[in-house]
Amino acid sequence: MSQTMTSTTVEVNTIVDLLQLRARENPCSTAYTFLRYGEAANESVSYFELDTRARAIASVLRQKGGEGRQVLLLYPSGIDYMAAYFGCLYAGAIAIPAYPPHSQRALPRIQAIVDDASASIVLTTSTIADKVQQWTENVAGLERLTWLTTDAVDVSIADAWIAPDIDGDSLAFLQYTSGSTSSPKGVMVSHTNLLHNLSMLHDQLGITSDSVGVSWLPIFHDMGLIAGMLLPLYGNVPSVFMTPADFLQRPLRWLQAITDYKGTFSCAPNFAYELCMRRIGESDLASLDLSSWTVALNGAEPIRAETLHRFTQMFAGRGFRSTTFMPGFGLAENTLMVCCEQLDNAPYIKNISQSALEENLVIAAGAAIDDVQQLVGCGGAVREKGVDIVIVNPETFQACNVDEVGEIWVSGPSVTRGYWQRPEETAQTMQAHLATGEGPFLRTGDLGAYQNGQLFVTGRLKDLIILGGRNYYPQDIEKTVELSHPALRPGCSAAFSIEHEQEERLVVMVEVDHRYNFAKDGLSEHAARQEILKNIRRSIADYHDLSVYKVALLRINGIHKTSSGKVQRRSCRAAFLRNDFKEWRA
Repeated sequence: MSQTMTSTTVEVNTIVDLLQLRARENPCSTAYTFLRYGEAANESVSYFELDTRARAIASVLRQKGGEGRQVLLLYPSGIDYMAAYFGCLYAGAIAIPAYPPHSQRALPRIQAIVDDASASIVLTTSTIADKVQQWTENVAGLERLTWLTTDAVDVSIADAWIAPDIDGDSLAFLQYTSGSTSSPKGVMVSHTNLLHNLSMLHDQLGITSDSVGVSWLPIFHDMGLIAGMLLPLYGNVPSVFMTPADFLQRPLRWLQAITDYKGTFSCAPNFAYELCMRRIGESDLASLDLSSWTVALNGAEPIRAETLHRFTQMFAGRGFRSTTFMPGFGLAENTLMVCCEQLDNAPYIKNISQSALEENLVIAAGAAIDDVQQLVGCGGAVREKGVDIVIVNPETFQACNVDEVGEIWVSGPSVTRGYWQRPEETAQTMQAHLATGEGPFLRTGDLGAYQNGQLFVTGRLKDLIILGGRNYYPQDIEKTVELSHPALRPGCSAAFSIEHEQEERLVVMVEVDHRYNFAKDGLSEHAARQEILKNIRRSIADYHDLSVYKVALLRINGIHKTSSGKVQRRSCRAAFLRNDFKEWRA
């Protein structure tokens, strides 16, 4: 899918065309500013500088036989990462965004990706290469890798660059999905996929010449790479970055960057907005001015209505508006975004019957207060961009009635080619057809309903808990757990079922914050533990009419998560069954 960019009617078929265009038309304009919170000064790069570094890296990469090959990127967030990513594309190589392992224990995931992708070259910095190479020299499959350190590349060789023989169908990168370290899957994202998704994001988020992006999301993750890094390039607007660690250590930095740089759009999962509310104090609010912020995209994990409401309430006095929130839905197999709420619309929140949802129905709540659940709408299919959304019974492949919950199926130019070297899984996931023969569609694996132009996501098909013949969504139970006691960490719980005595039973695992002051409550270690357990069991009984078979209280970082912060419920379940978890002690 080629696109015409700017009044010069230059045709853009690839991301290489896009950066080259920016470097020609706006060579001195700042593309990215990277914020450092240590001794080093902030770092900026112009379109011309980025294009030059990309051409230089591409020239070295081609000399090493990288053209047409799969190349692993191991960098911390920063401009080095961006230059290396574009360098891959400029060399006609297939980039594999990843992150450097912090210890030898993290090597199995890198090894699994290298094996699956048949990668033979690694791009990184000198510092990381010195450290990681020591760990990999005796590891089968990793000892043969060729390491190229891009911070040592002389930019003067940029003139030796030869444009790669690529087009829109060429692969831009492999996005390795979160999951088991033993069998990661690489989603094949083409330049055409990227340009289509960027076009949707650009229009839906209302990007203009006055826009400014702000992001702390990891660049190795699809949301950080596409919405954080490539969207500003597509929109020809500046962007400000920081590392995920700098945000997590002090969430105020994110909102302060929006204030200081007059940021207009920024994207984050739901937990980030929760973290801001928990960790930003009253005394910090006076320094913030969020009136420039027009789009706060919320996606990548379940969106909670109360988070939207409380965040708006807390920061309204600092210029944040309810219409700034833009709930959305997406996944790597569709490049990134599937749909999102309309610009300048307040989030659409539907009060539904919780008991009906357990019967796979999304219908309006009745008068009973204890039977109300709130679902946040994620907008609808952008049909003018060729996108369609269908709700399908995952067993019969029949389209569902409007009030029925089913699997969310998607079609459109953003649906990727499939999984790297996995034809069967590609056919099952990306080439599904309705019972009527209509298709192909991407099976998202997510459950939901599509009503009045709004997609409501209710949970994951594989994570659904069935107890006593009723359907329960783990994120609903997890929310109840986390709210049952202030010492329990938000976004750090897992609910799942196990079979015990030929019956499915509910198990809950949750992290306890050891920094919580139980002494002020006059509780001993034993009493504190008993109070938390009692609160969890009582809350689940009250809100879900369920009894809990086992509750495991964990230390911080005890819940298994993906690199992007999503809870891995099946991995948690496996750890529970192995009794392989570290319990919390007060």
